[in-house]
Amino acid sequence: MALNVFDHDEYRPPVWKSYLYQLQQEAPHPRRLTCTCEVDNRPKYYGREYHGMISREEADQLLSQAEGSYLIRESQRQPGTYTLALRFGNQTRNFRLYHDGKHFVGEKRFESIHDLVTDGLITLYIETKAAEYIAKMTINPIYEHVGYTTLNQEPTLKKHLPISPEAPDGPVPVKDDHNTEERLTSLVRRATLRESDLAPKYEKVHNFKVHTFRGPHWCEYCANFMWGLIAQGVKCADCGLNVHKQCSKVVPNDCQPDLRHVKKVYSCDLTTLVKAHNAKRPMVVDMCIQEIEARGLQSEGLYRISGFSELIEDVKLAFDRDGEKADISSSAYEDINIITGALKLYFRELPIPLITYDAYPRFIEAAKITDAEKRLESIHEALRLLPPAHCESLRYLMAHLKRVIQCEKENLMSSENLGIVFGPTLMRAPDLDAMTSLNDIRYQRQVVETLITNEDVLF
Repeated sequence: MALNVFDHDEYRPPVWKSYLYQLQQEAPHPRRLTCTCEVDNRPKYYGREYHGMISREEADQLLSQAEGSYLIRESQRQPGTYTLALRFGNQTRNFRLYHDGKHFVGEKRFESIHDLVTDGLITLYIETKAAEYIAKMTINPIYEHVGYTTLNQEPTLKKHLPISPEAPDGPVPVKDDHNTEERLTSLVRRATLRESDLAPKYEKVHNFKVHTFRGPHWCEYCANFMWGLIAQGVKCADCGLNVHKQCSKVVPNDCQPDLRHVKKVYSCDLTTLVKAHNAKRPMVVDMCIQEIEARGLQSEGLYRISGFSELIEDVKLAFDRDGEKADISSSAYEDINIITGALKLYFRELPIPLITYDAYPRFIEAAKITDAEKRLESIHEALRLLPPAHCESLRYLMAHLKRVIQCEKENLMSSENLGIVFGPTLMRAPDLDAMTSLNDIRYQRQVVETLITNEDVLF
């Protein structure tokens, strides 16, 4: 049952800290120092701030009048390369300047020199004034005081989440409602509900990607302002968590994917999918296996015979579009080989195979052991390397395939036959050369065969 945010003993409203925001407001503004004369061979992507081939000393003298002033010059030491000269802290700083369609001196890329200088001045100012403060930002994070919620409660609960008008270091600046709601999205999801005791507690790392936030944003780990003009921090592509790049290194591996970010079923990371849908296994695996066992266990050549590829693609699209509401019944797809084909396709299209790249070498090594008992023990150890969601899905699949071989007289599918079919489907060699991958095929078959026949012992 959903808990109201105010019923939660451990919940404390976040206090958004405004110190770094105030520093950004105080940062020097860029002042373009234009060249008053015509300069030959000026690159087309630079404007009047380009002064041609002048020395560091000349640039320093020109920029000495005002903080934040800047110009671009061609290097005398390395003709054909360009330098951004920028006045900051009563001294001129020189940065090698690059252009590949966008301007950059480091990781960030900008549409204009003005934007690059604006962001640079903000960063220099904040990192100079608040170096010690920034180094301690990850101490006592607000993130530890909140849990997770589900997507469907968010719209009604979001309005109840109080935002402190005061922070220890000053008042929080006023922000428009749109940006406030966008910033709070993933935090509200964590703050309002605990995960159900019945839900599987699969660990999942956050899928952080560099992100440019429009309007003021605060880190949902440390509650500090995310400074800069672009690429101010990172955003989890699966749950929407917004944090500083440095904070992302200490955020726990507790990503709770948001269904708005998980757009499809096929080709989606397995753990991401099951956590987004709050399930033990992917619905594709459960629904296809249930359908196959209901009407296809005695079908000759089950899993070996392929269904029509166009109809298999239809099933894939149905799952991507409708999820667990996809219709894979006999009235929709009479041929059971279409359903088996859709299940195999799901495993083949996993970005990380069911038997993961990390665990792959241990399974192959185990398959090479000649002593049956030691081989079984080694495979059992290798299973421990799999993420919980992968291991559970593999267990469920192997239990199903064991029921398939129990009908071998009718379907003519032995554990060896199924090993040939599922070996390369469930296991993919991590960046090995073609010859090694070819040699591994027989060991892949042996691994799957062993997992099927010893399913009751290994899982």
